[in-house]
Amino acid sequence: MGSAPPPQEPPSSRDRAAAGLPGAPSRAERRLRRAGIDPDRLPILHLGLPAGAFRPPYPPWARRMVLGVLLWAFLYLGEDLGVVLPEWAAATGALAAGILLLQAACEAFVVGSQRLAARLEWDHYVAGTVAEVLSTLPELVAIAFVVPVSPVAAFTLALITIYLNTLVFSLYSHFLPKDIHGKFLMPRPITEAGTQVLIAGAAMGLVLGITMLTLNANGHAKDAFSPLDLAVVGVVLLVIFAVYIYKLLQEYAREESEVREVLELSESEVERRLDLVYRGVARSPLPVIAWLLLAGIGGAFLGGERVAHFAGLALADFGLNPLLTALILAGFAGMSEYVILWQAHRKGEFGIALANAFGGITQVMFLVVPITLLAIAFYQGWVDPGHPALPLGFDLANTFLLLFLFPTFFVLLELIEEDHTLGILDTTIVTAIVTLLILVLIAYGGPAAGAG
Repeated sequence: MGSAPPPQEPPSSRDRAAAGLPGAPSRAERRLRRAGIDPDRLPILHLGLPAGAFRPPYPPWARRMVLGVLLWAFLYLGEDLGVVLPEWAAATGALAAGILLLQAACEAFVVGSQRLAARLEWDHYVAGTVAEVLSTLPELVAIAFVVPVSPVAAFTLALITIYLNTLVFSLYSHFLPKDIHGKFLMPRPITEAGTQVLIAGAAMGLVLGITMLTLNANGHAKDAFSPLDLAVVGVVLLVIFAVYIYKLLQEYAREESEVREVLELSESEVERRLDLVYRGVARSPLPVIAWLLLAGIGGAFLGGERVAHFAGLALADFGLNPLLTALILAGFAGMSEYVILWQAHRKGEFGIALANAFGGITQVMFLVVPITLLAIAFYQGWVDPGHPALPLGFDLANTFLLLFLFPTFFVLLELIEEDHTLGILDTTIVTAIVTLLILVLIAYGGPAAGAG
């Protein structure tokens, strides 16, 4: 799994390079505060395991990967060997194997990207952004496998994940430690770029939802998404995401440059600052890093295949509608992200944990959703145009999924603009919105919405 990270001496009270890092000495941060920079809002963290943490020879994610592969082999090969399991056992086993593999794949990508960043000496904000983007790959692979089984379930899975992650964000931010003003401030690049991207998400949901409602109300001949419609919306969302990432990295780099100027860091101190960031990351040769990334790819494909198998059993044998199937998958598939959030919280890196929770909303909306739309467009246009669940109709379930993005993002936008995390009333409002959406979908998004 790579060599252990080199031992680092604890920073002294005069170590300016540690400013902004969790646990940095106060004297190292006074100059930043005098210059108007709040070190508590800097998006800098210790990557990897905390210093002094127990490092087993085989990390937990690797053991989960092995267990998932064994369970996958038993279920997959057992079918060819004539081993017949009860439907409930086959479905439960498929879900368990899929989730184990997807979670392990997610962590393998994160660990691999961190070790690559340490080897190439990337700045912390680049490393964190790359890790966040790569952590969505297992979910994308799972959705790609679900599309042939039920395009409606894949579409619902991508969108319902936004609402579940919004709920996690609201609950987590409410329980964060607050200052005397009742605030826990997020990093400025997140609040600035995040505000703009929430406006875009709210507007996209509102425009698409109202368009679908209007066409239905007027009895227009167009009552479903064509492959071109899905492709156009998907490309637009991906363009927004690309610009969002560019602006985010630009703001991170500008802020870090200001910190280095204010502290007058020398080249050696800048290098030490990087060493402090990567002090918990093992230095690994490129073949080990490549193995980690390949393990993530393999786990994502095997896990995605099992998740799709569960979706097929749930829809065909158990008669669940795509909404309930997507809710089950989204709830379990999101566990890997929640584990990463909890790990950051345990290290005392509350701002980073909160930023990851927020990224779980924006990345799903502007990366997972558009790639899902493009996958459905490709499948509908080139693979199986006659699939009984295609095209995606302008029914109530799909309309509500898009239309309810507006109130959800609007609430988050107002809260971020006020520069604080959620209080009890804010959390109650967000929880009520998400719960109302799910209740409406359960009531009106019945099996007919995803027939076939």
